[in-house]
Amino acid sequence: MKGVVFHQDNSRPHTSLVTRQKLLQLEWDTMPHPLYSPDLAPSDYYLFRSLQNFLDGKTFTSNEEVKNHVYQFFASKDQKFYERGIMLLPERWQKVLDQNGQHII
Repeated sequence: MKGVVFHQDNSRPHTSLVTRQKLLQLEWDTMPHPLYSPDLAPSDYYLFRSLQNFLDGKTFTSNEEVKNHVYQFFASKDQKFYERGIMLLPERWQKVLDQNGQHII
């Protein structure tokens, strides 16, 4: 493995010729990944789960109120929060492999 392994969800824009050429130019390896898999995308299982917990039980009366709470959520997270999400990826990926690619919760 070189220095960078690029994690993408293999959706159509991410597998376009231009994207593939750029990845080859940068000499980045890519990680195999099923389309739109919530088991492997850190934003889906780590970031959005935390956001869901933050918003759980709250009632909003306007879109502006929702936006303010979401901004508050992101403002409250430090660098370590995001680092933890990234560092947990290998463990999460191993669980998916152990389940033969089946979705996990």
